[in-house]
Formats: sequence, structure tokens, C-alpha cells
Amino acid sequence: MAQVGEMQFYGGLPLFEAFEGVADEANYRPLPDGWMLAVADIVDSTGAIGEGRYKSVNMAGASVISALMNALDERNLPFVFGGDGALAAIPASMAPKARAALAAAKTWVAEELGLELRAALVPVADIRASGRDMRVARFKASEEVSYAMFSGGGASWAEAEMKAGRYQIEAAPTGSRPDLTGLSCRWNPIVSRHGAIVSIIAIPGLRGNGPEFQALVGDIVALAEGEERGGHPVPENGPEPRLSMQGVAFESRAVARKGRRLLAWSWITLQSLMLFVCFKLGWNIGTFDTMQYRRDLVRNSDFRKFDDGLKMTIDIGVERLSQIEERLKRAAEAGVSSYGLHQQDSALMTCIVPAAMSRDHVHFIDGAAGGYAMAAKNLKAALAPVG
Repeated sequence: MAQVGEMQFYGGLPLFEAFEGVADEANYRPLPDGWMLAVADIVDSTGAIGEGRYKSVNMAGASVISALMNALDERNLPFVFGGDGALAAIPASMAPKARAALAAAKTWVAEELGLELRAALVPVADIRASGRDMRVARFKASEEVSYAMFSGGGASWAEAEMKAGRYQIEAAPTGSRPDLTGLSCRWNPIVSRHGAIVSIIAIPGLRGNGPEFQALVGDIVALAEGEERGGHPVPENGPEPRLSMQGVAFESRAVARKGRRLLAWSWITLQSLMLFVCFKLGWNIGTFDTMQYRRDLVRNSDFRKFDDGLKMTIDIGVERLSQIEERLKRAAEAGVSSYGLHQQDSALMTCIVPAAMSRDHVHFIDGAAGGYAMAAKNLKAALAPVG
């Protein structure tokens, strides 16, 4: 674990509760120079998505966060889930353990999910030397959970450096496994109730993250807020309780090696059946409060964030989507922003549940047919030079 004083930096940041605060630079503080960014993504995630492997891609991205949390023994870690990848900010004293966790995650993702995970550790001091900054804020999603928001261009620069082959972390030896305790993917896709599940990415244009871009973010958030519950893709009482055997299989791979999975599979299946019976009938088991868990699941869901740009996966109607697209187009034409979005019929939920009785479980939301990865692909196409 990091020295107490090091993690107090992030834990001591003020919380903001209204999501439109992501556009307010006053909510952000510079990361200390002695910190590092752990960055990871899936190589050719769009190809895997094209093959229908959405759950595998999301599981791989979430495994990075789970591996780091467990290896560093830190629940209160500043991180962002990006669908096909993730990033986390860590003190330099954590770097050796983080490097080992990322190396093991690379091997696990390759051997169990058949995907290639890229990973890197990038010093914040190098980010600032490049002319970018790395600033962090804390958004209060619920009484139990907050999420990190990042601005300053540093995260995007670190990701580009990783893709260029710098700061790379090599895979651990064959058979290595990270500690993925708590990583779960038991939910079936959550079908849209309003028209479409839309994944949106909007980044600053040539004018940077100034007042015009901040106004754009405020407008997009306000438009989404006009939808029922702000476009939250998870129903108010939680997802429909249906058992996902594919999710059980993924979780079994996370917690047990080959040859030892039957017991893990059986236990996870039993837990899942008990949970879904409780959801369906409203039963409690011992101190497990089903309605409280439902409420926490919804409130703790990470369906919108700021990571050098606005990212949202929301459930909205056709008219509201048209309004959002029109606002984004105007901003793009004015050079204020570039954007990409992707529509699908349903959303996926991938979870990290440290303990059944704890209320600080986190739930990552992405589109079920490509989500953020496809929105990023469309953004890249929009940024490509014409001709």
C-alpha cells in the first residue's frame, strides 16, 4: 500500500455532486509530479467488437482496474474505465506492484480472453514536460462511491505514447494471473427504454478546454438531463434479474485457473441464482438488503465521465438524440469540439464488487454493440484529414 500521506492527496480532494461540474476547471487539482499514470487498452478492439465479443472487451478493460485495486490494496484509487481500456493515477511508490499487476493482466487477457492488452506506466513529470497537464477531480456518484475525472490533455498524451510503443510493460510469464477478486460480469444486456443507448465522446477542438468547450459540455449534460433520470441506462430498480451464463463463465475464468473451475463455476452460479431470486421476489438473506443493493447498484453506476473530454453512455429518445447531435455538429463546425457517437439497442454492465455486504461496489456501463470503442473510432474518422 502507498504511504498514507500519498493517497490522502486524492482522498482529500473536494467532491462535486452536480455532474455538469466536470466542465468547471475549479473542481480540478494538479496531480503531484511524483505520480504516474497506468494506462491500458485492447489492440484492435473494434475488430473484436465486429466479431461480437463485446463482453470480452469490457471484461478486459475492467480487469485492469480490478488488478490494480487488488495489487495495491487501494479501493479509493483514481481511475477511469474506457470500455476497451482503463487508466489509473498512482503514487510512484506503487509503481513496482502496479507494473507486476499490469504484466499479469496482459497475460491473463491473452490466455483467457484471446485479446491483446497494451499497458504502460507514464510519469506525470514527463506529461508536464511535454506541455500537457494532468489534473484530477472527484465526482460524487453516491454516498459510498466517487469517480475520478481527468483534464489537462495528459491522459490523451499518455495513451498516444503507449500506442507509439513507449513506456511499455511486457507481459508476465505464461500462466501468470492477476488478483481479480470482485470482478463480475453477471448481468445480461440492459435494453433501452427510451429509444437508443448512445455512447458519446466529445473532446476539445483547436481552441482547447476553454469557456466555449465548457459551455458545450454544460449544454450536452443539460440536454441529457431532460430525459428521464438524466438518461441513466440502468432502470431505477436495477436491471431485470436474468442469469447470464456467459457472465458466470467469464467470472469463473477470473477467479480460478484451468482445471479448477468447476467448483468456482458452481459457487458463482449458486450466488447468481440466489441474487436473482432475491431481486425477483424482494427477499433478503441475513444482513443482505436486496432493495438497498438495488439502489446502490443504480447510484454507483459509472455511465458518464470526463477524461480529457466528455464521455457518456445514455438511454435517450430520438428527438433528444437529434438535439444533442445538432449541438455537437455546431460546436464541431466552430472548431470548439470534435466528437464521435455510436447507437445501439442495449447497454452492458461490468462490476467490481469487493464484498457482498459492502456498499462501495462499482458498475461500469458501456454500449452493448461497441459503445465507447466505436464512438472513438467515429471520432478518429472525424479527425482524419479529408482527401
